[in-house]
Amino acid sequence: MALEDICGFKNSPLHRKLSPASCFEDTATFLHMNDNSGTLLNFFMPSFLSSAAFTCRSLAKPSLTVRRPFNLSHGTTTLGFIFQGGVIAAADTRASAGGLVACPFVHKISPIHSHLVVTSSGSGADCMLWERILRREIRLYQLRHSRCLSICGTAKLLSFMLHPFKGTDVCVALTLCGWDKELIYVCSDGARLQGDIFSVGSGSPYAYGILDGSLRWSLSNEEAISLAREAVFRATHRDAYSGNHVDLFHITAQGWSQREREDLKEEYYRDKKRKMTIAEDRKRLTELEVLG
Repeated sequence: MALEDICGFKNSPLHRKLSPASCFEDTATFLHMNDNSGTLLNFFMPSFLSSAAFTCRSLAKPSLTVRRPFNLSHGTTTLGFIFQGGVIAAADTRASAGGLVACPFVHKISPIHSHLVVTSSGSGADCMLWERILRREIRLYQLRHSRCLSICGTAKLLSFMLHPFKGTDVCVALTLCGWDKELIYVCSDGARLQGDIFSVGSGSPYAYGILDGSLRWSLSNEEAISLAREAVFRATHRDAYSGNHVDLFHITAQGWSQREREDLKEEYYRDKKRKMTIAEDRKRLTELEVLG
């Protein structure tokens, strides 16, 4: 190269050693230099391939694609429902990739503004990206119009932004839980559904089983929180892709409030102890009836 010619390095013995004719020759060596004071400086030069090596590689046959030992499928449990005291959003904290637990402490519920949170399921990277885009667009709308975009308007905006990605590998399923007492589900193909109860993810059938049997409009705040925790716990107990902890948000006219993260393992042992207590009480009553 031109720099080598100017420095006189190209025809030196060191250059011939570092650039061998064979692409398979080992070129690891020490470079000895003297500074202005005459001190000997040693620099280890790692092995590198010359231009001949790249020629050899370019003529070689392309390597075969190695398949992963398992499919990196996604799984989660998120839910949201409306009752007289506001909106409840809950989710587990396990990020899974097939049979691999990628991270046990993921935040699947993200606040967008003071009265809106979003539960996410699907690809973790895609969900994080679109939540940031949505948060940015809502903030720009607020700066331009001096008012916050409604929940329906937010869902419509998100649906319009996601619709061009229909049929691609983008995997996003977001549930918007806002104080307008509205619950809207938006997925990556642009579909937009509104309802009073949504559960998304691989554990959603188990969560629906708990919610459909106990959810009613007249629930108190404590009953609603207990029901959401119970639904996530049952789903994570049966679904291998969900687990670890439960996050819970309560959205009211004053804004959202987050309940302290709870370990589902402790809930499992509490539930087991409660079942044992019930079984012992029944056994005692049966013995009393027999004796009486």
